[in-house]
Amino acid sequence: MIKYFINILGFLLIINFMNFSQQKSDNSLTMSEFKEKLKSDSSIVVLDVRTPEEFTGPLGNVKSSINIPLQVLNQRTNELEKFKDKEILVICRTQNRSAAAVDYLRRAGYNAKYILGGMAEFSKH
Repeated sequence: MIKYFINILGFLLIINFMNFSQQKSDNSLTMSEFKEKLKSDSSIVVLDVRTPEEFTGPLGNVKSSINIPLQVLNQRTNELEKFKDKEILVICRTQNRSAAAVDYLRRAGYNAKYILGGMAEFSKH
C-alpha cells in the first residue's frame, strides 16, 4: 500500500510540472550556462532523472552523470546526501521531469537547478 502511494505521489509530481515553459528562473540554467559549467567545473554533479532506457538511449547522457529516475527519486534521495553541499544540476529529456525533481530536491534541502531544453537540446550541439 505504501509503495502504491509513493508511486502515485511520484506520478502526481510529474503531472504537476508537465507544463513548465522554457523560461529562465532562479531554479534553472540555460543550455549555454550548463555547457559552460561542464567545461569549467570538473566536480560538477549532474543528476539525470530519465528512465534507464532513456539514459542509455539515442539522446545519450552527460558524462559521469548520476541516473535516478524521477519515479523513484523520493526512494533514492539518500544516494545524493554526499552532494548536499554542492549544486546539483538536473536534466531529463525536455525539462519537465527535471523541474519536478528540482522542486522536490529543494524542499529536501538540496541546492538544485534544472536544465532548460534537457537532453533533447543538449544532443543538438
